[in-house]
Amino acid sequence: MHPEGRKYVLVSGAVTLVALWWFGWFVAWPLVGLTVWVAAFFRDPVRVTPQGEGLIIAPADGLITMIQRVPVPRELAGENGLGDAPLIRVSIFMSVFDVHINRTPIAGTIRQVVYISGKFLNADLDKASEENERQHIVVESRDGRRIGFTQIAGLVARRIVGFVKPGDMVATGQRVGLIRFGSRVDVYLPDDIAPQVSLGQRSVAGETVLGRPGVSAVAGIAQ
Repeated sequence: MHPEGRKYVLVSGAVTLVALWWFGWFVAWPLVGLTVWVAAFFRDPVRVTPQGEGLIIAPADGLITMIQRVPVPRELAGENGLGDAPLIRVSIFMSVFDVHINRTPIAGTIRQVVYISGKFLNADLDKASEENERQHIVVESRDGRRIGFTQIAGLVARRIVGFVKPGDMVATGQRVGLIRFGSRVDVYLPDDIAPQVSLGQRSVAGETVLGRPGVSAVAGIAQ
């Protein structure tokens, strides 16, 4: 379990013990289930990250819900970010049952970390990427390639926790943050990266190959 979850498990466990003491198992049993679920939510399994030149690795566990060409968010645009041309966005929806530790898609240097407070709409909605609480991260590899990804809070998620800051060096698949209790992560792929996932596929953070160098498979992608 990630250390971020310990206080939640302790609080839930304490409430369970109080309920057991005062009201017995009839009331305590549901709270036992809640405590187990909280502990499972903050689980932090070891991942074996694929090694390969130019591979883009999934930053989140969850379901691939969108693959489309979109304008770059203004917080990521410009010469210091991802540029101004539209990019392919791959959206990964994390349910409350998925692992919520997020990992970096490539190795390199953290160039940007931009946190934006916002709403808590359903993270599966397209407009959540512009209106919800979110955190943008840009990583630059040794060869100058930049990949941006965005952690987006959802209906249940109310807090994005970051582990990195600009200037930090990261390895592919390194833990960079988490989102509490249900959310989404968007990854922006440049045109020379061909997506390797499809809609409805499940991704595993730090293990699933999201993209690789090649002619971008733009055919069939929403423009």
